[in-house]
Amino acid sequence: MNDPVQNNAEDDEDFAAERLLEAVQNQIDADSPPAARATFNKLTLVGYPAEEALELMAQVLAHEVSAMLDADRPFDLPWYEQALRALPTLPDEA
Repeated sequence: MNDPVQNNAEDDEDFAAERLLEAVQNQIDADSPPAARATFNKLTLVGYPAEEALELMAQVLAHEVSAMLDADRPFDLPWYEQALRALPTLPDEA
């Protein structure tokens, strides 16, 4: 039998993942920050499929949003751009 609480948690995670991917795609489309488009181009040029490149970038965005909320501080754009440029190395791996 399906656990409604588990299903809701999975739905919430899917929703959050979709919004992060959407946010990254919007950054690329708007070229703001410029590091978003540059990172996407770099990752796809070295062979990452577009979907995987977006997912890596969304992980960086999720990391920064989580740190921002945990520390009750504003979004750290310089850190975010630096972390994007460091991909495919993820922040937790650095």
